[in-house]
Amino acid sequence: MPSRLPVRCVLLTSVFLSAAALCDVAPGMLSRANAAPDDAAPSGASSAKSGTVGARHRASRVSGRAAHPAAARAGTHGAARAPGGRVGASRPSAIPTASKKNLPGPVQAKNPEQVLVTADPVALHAGGGMIRPQDVPQSVSTVGADYIARQAPSATAYDLVAILPGANVSGSDPFGFSPQTNISVRGLNNDAIGYTLEGMPLNDVAYYTGYPSQFADSENYESVSLAQGAADIESPVLNAAGGLMKLRFRTPAEKAGGMVNMSYGSYDTNREFIRVDSGEIGKTGLRGFVSYSHGATDNWRGAGRDQRQHVDFKLLKTWGNQNSAALLGSWNQAIDSYYPQATKESWAQDGIGGQNNLTRHYHPDDAAQGTDYWRLYRQAERTLYLAAPVDLHLAHGLTWRTTPYTQGAYGNVPGGEVLPVSNVFGVGALSDTGYQPSATSESGAVTRADYTQRSYRSGFTTALEWKHGPNTLTAGYWYDYADDTQSQTFTPVSADGTAHNIWGGNSSTSLKLADGSLYRTVNNHTISQTNALFVTDTLSLLHDRLLLSAGFKEVMFTRNGTNAIAGTPYHANTNTAVPLPRLSVRYQITPHHQVFFNTTTNFRTPAETALYSALDPQLGTLTTQGSTSVKNEYSIAEELGYRYADNIVVGSLTLFNYNFTNRQIETLGVINGSYVSSTMNAGGQTSRGVDVELGLRPWHHISPYVSGEYLHATVDNDLMSGGDLLPTRGKRAVRSPTLQAAAGLTYDDGHAFGVFTVKYTGHQYATFMNDERMPDYVTANMAVGYRFDDVSVLHRPELRMNFINITNQHYLSGVADPTLNAKDTQGRYGTTIAGESPDYYIGGGFAAMFTASTGF
Repeated sequence: MPSRLPVRCVLLTSVFLSAAALCDVAPGMLSRANAAPDDAAPSGASSAKSGTVGARHRASRVSGRAAHPAAARAGTHGAARAPGGRVGASRPSAIPTASKKNLPGPVQAKNPEQVLVTADPVALHAGGGMIRPQDVPQSVSTVGADYIARQAPSATAYDLVAILPGANVSGSDPFGFSPQTNISVRGLNNDAIGYTLEGMPLNDVAYYTGYPSQFADSENYESVSLAQGAADIESPVLNAAGGLMKLRFRTPAEKAGGMVNMSYGSYDTNREFIRVDSGEIGKTGLRGFVSYSHGATDNWRGAGRDQRQHVDFKLLKTWGNQNSAALLGSWNQAIDSYYPQATKESWAQDGIGGQNNLTRHYHPDDAAQGTDYWRLYRQAERTLYLAAPVDLHLAHGLTWRTTPYTQGAYGNVPGGEVLPVSNVFGVGALSDTGYQPSATSESGAVTRADYTQRSYRSGFTTALEWKHGPNTLTAGYWYDYADDTQSQTFTPVSADGTAHNIWGGNSSTSLKLADGSLYRTVNNHTISQTNALFVTDTLSLLHDRLLLSAGFKEVMFTRNGTNAIAGTPYHANTNTAVPLPRLSVRYQITPHHQVFFNTTTNFRTPAETALYSALDPQLGTLTTQGSTSVKNEYSIAEELGYRYADNIVVGSLTLFNYNFTNRQIETLGVINGSYVSSTMNAGGQTSRGVDVELGLRPWHHISPYVSGEYLHATVDNDLMSGGDLLPTRGKRAVRSPTLQAAAGLTYDDGHAFGVFTVKYTGHQYATFMNDERMPDYVTANMAVGYRFDDVSVLHRPELRMNFINITNQHYLSGVADPTLNAKDTQGRYGTTIAGESPDYYIGGGFAAMFTASTGF
């Protein structure tokens, strides 16, 4: 029967469709079901007034109160989802042609009708914000701002992804202040992972490592994504065989406001954070935020105290057809204390005490001759990151993206060292240089060895994308220039063990030779340049259900270095050009079922320290031998995955395979008392396994999440040690736990909330001979809190308690320094190869933190 669609029904339908487009819900609901990993992740604690994370996703507020979660689902069922991940709505009661002549003219309502549509973003994220539907043809896991907002404010990016499949996080302190932390993904270490903040690289220019305590404050993250298999082709990273961690700032709020929180916790920990949103500045369309935080904590074991100051900011302008330009950055200054690593022997003997800690007082007559005094290991560093991403949607299907960036960093990795008073470095007595030692031990003068690194980096990425029918062609270029200087000098210490100027390398406080020059045992300078051209072509078929993509990247990387230490080669130059093809396929079987496949290639060069020799300050002999004939790591990786997403369940399962040649393994070497990263060539490696994760959307405010990984990683060949070969073929790879599993349970009704997570990490080998391994362990964390209604100018005040390692496990959390063999081993040619004990990180103990926060 012909029927007329009432005007009110049309209005309601249109508004519901518009509001639903703002919400991130599952397939089968009115939403962008397959949101990209970098889409916003609203927080239930966010502020519509102040613009705290996720506020802009709320369609409206009723009587100043947050909407009930049930309201978010009202009117959402029955929507039709287009193939290939697009979400639309079925047409409302189509009007037959025969009845069109009977349609009434325009109707003017007597009183304007208001339709209020409300949504609670917390209720829309599966697994309590630990999982999202994905649409890219590679494995990606994302945690959103709603999950991040329930964690301890001091949590780093590593801590936030620790529960995701494949992520194996090793920490030294419970709150994330210490830079002595590590992450491996599918057995691939920290230095094999790329890190970007809105398209800007964050990896160290010399070692490729990431320092998460230097990255943004957790309150400013909109999302943190971990692509376990490979980086996307446009990412400005060289070392991402282990995947890519993408950090994204929150979008500045449209209205002026802000957020403030204060925390206090175990080990005399305090932290303060404030963020101010400008709102739209005049009529310019510009809006921004700036935040400042300060934190400090005592070492949870041994002596020491960490201090951190941090600034984040972002200025954004959007206009036209999704055009945007931004200026963003982070500044960080930290003074950290050192946590000594432990061998298995010292762990069995002392555990978290004894010789595994630095001493609180200076004792030059102890076994370490005073070099174990904690003030000799105070690590000072400053970093600044700046970027200006621009995204322009031009005519005729053209889009231009560019991200210029610049960075600066300075840090000191010190350690205690004893220099002989009578003869040093073959130049005679220290007294001949005008230096009279004030702190002495039995064998010489106690000094602090300052290993400093000063680096500058700038570059840009640019890409032009052209969409024409079902085809999308992208071509781009990445250029990077890095200037890195590393030096080791020595600072005299006073009779109480105190060294002046913890920043090191100062001509007025560091030890000088008779000619007035600084006394150095490391002194190298490296200029690195990267030129990378890339092109990719993507074809969308069958109404976007089938996506085919092929890409190619040519990376040209040069290092021009000099070593100013006498008796060593002066020049250290390397040049590399590597072709990196890739291919991917994604097929949307039904609106809920998806499969994907990809194959990628990756490479990286060894760390800078592999190029240079260093000297023993007592004998003048080489302690490390540099070489420019180092080989680059090259890898081929494949993934085959399946995803499912509906209005209840979101999950994925991924099979992966890696083949490496010249596998680069990060080690931690001691250069004259300073602990410095380097790499070793571990030959070939094969890694295979499966990742799985599953999350449920809220049911009675409860959202569970589980993830897991099985990994089988083996060494493909025997390794050289001295003049013989160690029989390592077929052994398990280091830092590669066979099993990992995690689970989380979240409750959030908009006011009361709680989250409980538990992580199991299986045993992992610390030597290539598999003659020593780290035991498995289980840790659990918990958070509980309550959000209040608005109080005067305070928006949604919140009280929260975070409990870390709630069972107070004392455990080894990771392999800091793998070795070839721990026990004496007979080589293939019959010689005895001496064993060397690996070192381990000691995981943080139990800690609690109370946080009070509010928007305004």
